Amino acid sequence: MTYVCILPYFCCSLGGEKMQGSTDYFLTSGDKIRFFFEKGVFDKKGEFLVPKEKSVNKVGHALHAYDPIFKQMTHSSKVQELGRKLSLEKPVVVQSMYIFKQPGIGGEVTPHQDATFLYTEPLGRVLGLWIALEDATQENGCLWFIPGSHTGGVTRRMVRAPPGSTPCVQFLGSEQPYEDSQFIPVPIGKGGLILIHGEVVHRSELNSSNSSRHVYTFHLMEAKDTIWSRENWLQPTPELPFPSLYL
Repeated sequence: MTYVCILPYFCCSLGGEKMQGSTDYFLTSGDKIRFFFEKGVFDKKGEFLVPKEKSVNKVGHALHAYDPIFKQMTHSSKVQELGRKLSLEKPVVVQSMYIFKQPGIGGEVTPHQDATFLYTEPLGRVLGLWIALEDATQENGCLWFIPGSHTGGVTRRMVRAPPGSTPCVQFLGSEQPYEDSQFIPVPIGKGGLILIHGEVVHRSELNSSNSSRHVYTFHLMEAKDTIWSRENWLQPTPELPFPSLYL
């Protein structure tokens, strides 16, 4: 496995404000394996406009707990060794996703910070691991980052709204405007790993190519001396507390 570490620069796909499917289906997916479709794959009658196998945007958010292959990958000796090299003392796995980025229709992920959705006190305790299962190129939607943006704090948060409210989540603050010239592309080959700091601003573009861009990605939190916000959309449950990386 090739490691591309962008910790100096440092995603649900959390990115942007687009959440696939019903909000409740999304909000209760943290301890389940659920499927989310790409935007625009259904007609007005709810019939597929593209083949079903090409319509899925992602699968999430508990692959690391319930799928044996992804559980093994998440807790592999290589990942655990990486955690120790990064001096993570009590890392826990908070979520996982398989993102398809389908050819021709794989949606854009707008500029965002993962800490907008996965907020902790103090900040700087969330780390994304983004594993390319296929080559990720500029043509099929590789990640783009703003170097140094992990030092600017968080400008916006997505929080759970009070019970009974519609919608079930709301945004506090606002995303700053960004220029295209601020971003640099980070293409990576199949088998490569990108580490994503929770506050780095990143995005990916629409996949307009004929090639998919499959990735497996999951987020770790350093649980030592860290408070996971109770306002986050994702919450540990009695059925699935956040499991330790170091099984």
